[in-house]
Amino acid sequence: MSSAAEQLAANINLKAFANATDLKKRIWFTLAVLVVYRFGSYIPLPGINPEIMSEIARQNAGGILGMFDMLSGGALSRMTIFALNIMPYITASIIVQLLTAVYPPFEALKKEGEMGRKKLNQYTRYGTVVICAAQAYGLAVGLENMTGSGQSAVLDPGIFFRLTTVITLVGGTVFLMWLGEQITARGIGNGISLIIFSGIVANLPQAIMGTLELGRTGALSVLVILGVVICAVAVVAFIVFMERAQRRVLVQYPKRQVGQKMYGGESSHLPLKLNSAGVIPPIFASSLLLLPITLASLLQGDGTEWYSRIGFYLSQGNWLYIAFYLSMIVFFAFFYTAIVFNPEETADNLKKSGGFILGIRPGEKTAQYFDYILTRLTVAGAAYLAFVCALPEIVKLYYTFPFYFGGTSLLIVVSVTMDTVAQVHSHLISHQYEGLLKKTRLKGRRR
Repeated sequence: MSSAAEQLAANINLKAFANATDLKKRIWFTLAVLVVYRFGSYIPLPGINPEIMSEIARQNAGGILGMFDMLSGGALSRMTIFALNIMPYITASIIVQLLTAVYPPFEALKKEGEMGRKKLNQYTRYGTVVICAAQAYGLAVGLENMTGSGQSAVLDPGIFFRLTTVITLVGGTVFLMWLGEQITARGIGNGISLIIFSGIVANLPQAIMGTLELGRTGALSVLVILGVVICAVAVVAFIVFMERAQRRVLVQYPKRQVGQKMYGGESSHLPLKLNSAGVIPPIFASSLLLLPITLASLLQGDGTEWYSRIGFYLSQGNWLYIAFYLSMIVFFAFFYTAIVFNPEETADNLKKSGGFILGIRPGEKTAQYFDYILTRLTVAGAAYLAFVCALPEIVKLYYTFPFYFGGTSLLIVVSVTMDTVAQVHSHLISHQYEGLLKKTRLKGRRR
């Protein structure tokens, strides 16, 4: 009996060691994939003049090019094969999610479970290729119009350059999409989010060194730099607090008697996040506001003045841009929250499971109660997103920094960090719980 118990204890120890080894493998695999991504962000597009491209990137470090370059980890300023990064996939996935709420065939696929999810993922991949091809062609045309020091950024403009640029950029984005899926399946956390996260974080050391150099030369006051650092720490703490904030709705389950025993009667909580939309509203708002600026840059020189005027008034650094930016963040916060959380469906599922909210009748009244709570939470969540995204824009009106920074990037970095830590923690907890169950069974056998 003791030898059998010792054998079981040895098996538990081996299992715990195997679980720790599995977690290490997942972490190392994720790091290896991110290293591959960083290497690819330095492979240039064919036909690009790197010196002229670097000069153009320096001139536009605080504008539209700076924002997209920040999200791509510097791949756009170097005009590499990963210049578009994973953003076409993000756009396609958001469009598919929106279609599941307004397009009946997609809504039916969403309700089919795993098979429907796979079909929607397939449509998302197709949409990624289409969007990426359109953006790549627009980028190729824009590159042919870019000049620096009297020279073009493209060595040999023409249809061949546009074709090779489209093929290369589409291939790079599809490869990144595949890498993100590999991280999700064999690594830790959401692979797409980690790729965006690594691109943003990769520019932080250079940005910090550039800011310290401005402080050393006197271009920026030391008090201003300290104020920005303190403000950044406070905003990060504020984001963590708000992302974890939730309203817990008490759900009660009735008691029922089976034979001579009484079952049920317990209560649980339905958590409703303060910010159910996540970082989707800032991404949507910035993408739509950058569209007229992109069109103005592509149509530059064709004699159409009103494109240039729209691009000027909606460019970053103007109060009109900030006003539109915050208004669209609030709009998309309500719009996307209405898509991801359906009060009628939640109330119906609660009714089917026998649960109810104290003082609220099941069915339509419960749905109205959920809608009332969710509206109030979304007001606070939209105000929080607007504040975080507006603060860097207002700071940039009065101070010039050698890099682009924004509320969207800060939200992505903090949110992905929290999600990754939660993934690792849940992985450890699940294996500890499994080992605890086996130890309990072992003690039961000894008795």
